[in-house]
Amino acid sequence: MLAELKHLKYVKLLDNFFTGVIPPGFGINSPLVGIDFTNNSFVGGIPPNICAGKRLKLWNLGHNFLNGTIPSAVANCPSLERVRLQNNSLNGQVPQFGLCVNLLYIDLSNNLLSGYIPVSLGRCTNITMVNFSRNKLSGAIPPELGQLVKLESLDLSHNSLQGALPAEISSCWKMHLFDLSFNSLNGSALRTVCKLKFMLNLRLQENKFSGGIPDCISQLSGLVELQLGGNVLGGDLPSSLGTLKKLSTALNLSSNELKGSIPSQLGYLVDLAILDLSVNNLSGGLSPLGSLRSLNALNLSHNRFSGPVPKNLLQFMNFTPSPFNGNSDLCMSCHDGDSSCNGSNVLKPCSSLRERGEHSQVKTAMICLGSFFVGAFLILCIFLKYKCSKSKLEGELNPSLGESSSKLNEVVESTENFDDKYIIGRGGHGTVYKATLRSGEVYAVKKLVGQEHKILNGSMIREMNTLGQIRHRNLVKLNDFFLKREYGLILFEYMDNGSLYDVLHGTEPAQILEWRIRYDIALGTAHGLAYLHNDCQPAIIHRDIKPKNILLDKDMVPHISDFGIAKLIDQSPAASQTTGIVGTLGYMAPEMAFSTRSSIEFDVYSYGVVLLEMITRKMALDPSFPDNMDLVRWVSSMLKDGNVIESVCDPALMHEVCGTAELEEVCSVLSIALRCTTKDAGHRPSMMDVVKELTHARRDAVSLSKQEMPGSSSSCRNPATSCLFQQF
Repeated sequence: MLAELKHLKYVKLLDNFFTGVIPPGFGINSPLVGIDFTNNSFVGGIPPNICAGKRLKLWNLGHNFLNGTIPSAVANCPSLERVRLQNNSLNGQVPQFGLCVNLLYIDLSNNLLSGYIPVSLGRCTNITMVNFSRNKLSGAIPPELGQLVKLESLDLSHNSLQGALPAEISSCWKMHLFDLSFNSLNGSALRTVCKLKFMLNLRLQENKFSGGIPDCISQLSGLVELQLGGNVLGGDLPSSLGTLKKLSTALNLSSNELKGSIPSQLGYLVDLAILDLSVNNLSGGLSPLGSLRSLNALNLSHNRFSGPVPKNLLQFMNFTPSPFNGNSDLCMSCHDGDSSCNGSNVLKPCSSLRERGEHSQVKTAMICLGSFFVGAFLILCIFLKYKCSKSKLEGELNPSLGESSSKLNEVVESTENFDDKYIIGRGGHGTVYKATLRSGEVYAVKKLVGQEHKILNGSMIREMNTLGQIRHRNLVKLNDFFLKREYGLILFEYMDNGSLYDVLHGTEPAQILEWRIRYDIALGTAHGLAYLHNDCQPAIIHRDIKPKNILLDKDMVPHISDFGIAKLIDQSPAASQTTGIVGTLGYMAPEMAFSTRSSIEFDVYSYGVVLLEMITRKMALDPSFPDNMDLVRWVSSMLKDGNVIESVCDPALMHEVCGTAELEEVCSVLSIALRCTTKDAGHRPSMMDVVKELTHARRDAVSLSKQEMPGSSSSCRNPATSCLFQQF
């Protein structure tokens, strides 16, 4: 039927359950412009004449079960702009590219493609994104890729590529994501990479790159992620690493041949979330790491570090496996009555390392042995107590679902059996309470009731454990979870400043919220979503991004909450009896009305609504909007006639930025928000692109000073200080 439609231009069947073969004659008789079959169950081969009309621009067949080779039409269709064939079972070689001057985006990842990267790819000079990851490609990276001067993202990871990184790659100066991880590449690549000055995410781990880490790494001042682990890099850690002050996602230098001590400048990386220096030959003390208070994950194992561990790193002391393993001369400073020195099998009191005599060794052994038996006896008593006595609460804890029943009891006690006065939030997935334990630890406790808590079993337990291992500066940390007969509990780290919703709409008069803080919240949230979408395998789709799920710590750093939880709830028996609609009205992408299957683009749309909410300080479904408009439609209608930004912007924000360079940043962020909320999901930017664009929108410190720009006045009606939006 499809193959016989002579006037067919656009076909969108994405996110359904279609099966069978795509008709072989599809495209021969139709002037096709756009095809989107993403997320179905189509099998068989790709129709060879799909671009017969020479008008095809959008070609999305990703996430199906297609096999066979990729027809040459992919690489020789002069009109093609976007090609997405990822997550299929396509085999054979990547076809040779010919007429590809209009090609902007190609994703062939997660297939079974083999052979070489075609040299002819260099002809596609307007391309901005190439993803050939997770295939079976071999051979060298062709120098001709250096001709792709508009390239912004190149992912060739998880293949079998060999040889050196061609110097010509340095011509791709616009690149912000460069992923060559998990290949067999060799040579000294970093001096070439140093020339890619707009780089944000550099992933070269698990190759055979050699040489040292050059000082020119400091030229990559915008880096948020640097992955160099699993190579044969030698030499000392350069002090220039400390100039990469935007590093926040990760610094991974593990499993190399690095030596020497940690430079003091490494302590400047105060926003760093993940640090891995394990399996090297590094020595000296850890004092330079004493200022890294944003760390969520740490691995210093199997080096030759010595001396006391800084206090801020002791939070990782009881992790399994320990991040301090294989450093026999590391210790922790102890004082009389300091309980932190008890219970560590890896770190000993620093005083004990000075006692080298035989008597000390025997004494230590006796103490350890005695402690073992006392500890074993206490554990046995506690076990028998809880085994034989009736629990104070109805139902019993399943030991496989949580670490400590005593913690559960303490949570219940501290909230007076979940009294309403401890409620700090309510949501579609449960009620949230504040629990302060006797140790001083403070948790946000989400209580799942009814049918929802019954999902925490079997494979769902494994998924909850997986979520608990995720660490990122802009994601709320899941600490523990428990299952009772009547309810389930999930323990999260507590956030002092509540949610973004509370800050925007929760007080009267409205809380002062400077542009600097709004921008940092926008960028941090984008980083968190980009991590969920790109760095988690498989990708995690949040499904319910909104201000109530963006929590703010004491420093106003944003942390996304409830990631992964919506998916678990949707798999419960209760969810199967509902309409299947996921998300919150006002934040749901338009296409969600026609599909129950979520995609990354849904999150991008919701994030765009949040950006608009921060700029306008109006709710997604604000009662002031006419004709039951939502925020996206209201902003679009206000700006459609070329109105200036003041027509939609929060007046307090406009008063702050009027006459300053920050007004240009507000305009840039508004433009990003409008593109995130466009109706066509295929035209929304990825969250990685959003991170890049937000980062570029930030002016340098001099430009951000509160000085009037030349030609401006105190009124933002002056054309020099206003942004006009004529198209979006």
